[in-house]
Amino acid sequence: MTDAAPAVVADGLTKRFGSFTAVDRLSLDIAKGEVVGFIGPNGAGKSTRIRMLCGLLQPSAGRAMVAGFDVGRAPEAVRAHIGYMSQKFSLYGDLTVRENLRFFGGLYRVPRRDIEERTRDAVAMAGLEGREDALVGTLAGRWKQRLALGCAILHRPPVLFLDEPTSGVEPEARRRFWSLIHHLASKQVTILVSTHYMDEAEYCNRIALINAGRLVAIGSPGELRQRALGGTLYELDCETLGAAIAALHQAPEVVDAAIFGDKLHVLVSDGADALLPFLARQGIAAGRPHRITPSLEDVFVQLVTHPANGSARP
Repeated sequence: MTDAAPAVVADGLTKRFGSFTAVDRLSLDIAKGEVVGFIGPNGAGKSTRIRMLCGLLQPSAGRAMVAGFDVGRAPEAVRAHIGYMSQKFSLYGDLTVRENLRFFGGLYRVPRRDIEERTRDAVAMAGLEGREDALVGTLAGRWKQRLALGCAILHRPPVLFLDEPTSGVEPEARRRFWSLIHHLASKQVTILVSTHYMDEAEYCNRIALINAGRLVAIGSPGELRQRALGGTLYELDCETLGAAIAALHQAPEVVDAAIFGDKLHVLVSDGADALLPFLARQGIAAGRPHRITPSLEDVFVQLVTHPANGSARP
């Protein structure tokens, strides 16, 4: 990252569809070479944010600048200076790898003298050497994913938008894809990526937690953990989860409690010594609590439940 002007700036960016507000007053700055993740559940408004910042959707209110261009006033200029990879692969299955790359090179107006070199670079990045003449429709999902990224950066855009790029891809392929993302960021490409995988937030310089159209909080994973949790987190085994969580919400030392899979995560203001005796008095048996490091899912739950803790700011 550098101290130069931000690559992306949003100020009160809003999108309404009739009476429904999909994006509610988004404000943030993103530096050159920064990787920022829009993290949140399906339907939170992540894709709508990205489509507005790409100049694909006209904002209802507010404004944004991407790569130095106003998304509302100059959407075509914005699109010429960004790369965009949508949720669904936009590749043509009945064309070969090479033909897809040449096609997208033409769409992005890559100079003819550069197209062959950039095609070779994209093939190498995707790990598809020797498969240049294979039909894209015959490739596995992980290869399509990397090829789609190669197509999106043929014109060397300074800003790259990735909308749910790892959806439906196996974990190992997701990790390798993130290695490619960080390689691009090391070359001062600014990257915004949306995902509903909380574990992927750890790969981002900063994460913007999105819920119900609003920016709940933004910061590095470490900053958000520190900001969100006002106590110590414990994991608790208990057979009667519903009864236990209802009881724990009444315990004076418990800040919050939530169900995670078949266990409880309990946030306490002090130690956990009083938890088991408290539950026993309610007729609820539980295993010994274990102190755990909070996941970003824990952080998300806390910030959605107690939004004041997030202090969402650029």
